Amino acid sequence: MALSMYDLSVPVFTRGLGQLAQLLDKGLAHAQAMNIDPSTLVDARLAPDMFTLARQVQSASDASKLAVARIASITAPNFADTETTFEELQTRIAKTLEFFKTVDRTQLDGSEARSVVVKARGHELNFTAERYLLEFALPNFFFHVTTAYGVLRHAGVQIGKLDYLGSF
Repeated sequence: MALSMYDLSVPVFTRGLGQLAQLLDKGLAHAQAMNIDPSTLVDARLAPDMFTLARQVQSASDASKLAVARIASITAPNFADTETTFEELQTRIAKTLEFFKTVDRTQLDGSEARSVVVKARGHELNFTAERYLLEFALPNFFFHVTTAYGVLRHAGVQIGKLDYLGSF
């Protein structure tokens, strides 16, 4: 059986966001165990010019929901990017996962050749839906999930590769 656009997107994004939620749980538990103000971790970043943990989570949410919406030719929900706590970040992930449940497989399957236009940093990028998903959306999503992992790990949270990958 061939992979479909749905198979390559919604389940992959769902799993990645689920793992990100578990990483956030471990981050909060670490902060509580070490008597660290949780906002210290939420505001942590790997380098001064990089996004904070909160912004990495927001970006992973945006990358996934916008990808699914663009490929399905529907409007993605708009989230305000105002999350400042672990609980709010978990809610953001949950809202993104709820959005995925509203998207039917038929809205994505067969969309490989559909035109997807992304406006980024003053440029207009033109893709087929397949190229957009495989070459832009998935790498962008995993960049932000991986960077969130890196922020937490750098802050001393005891997580490893299996926490990122999850169980199978």
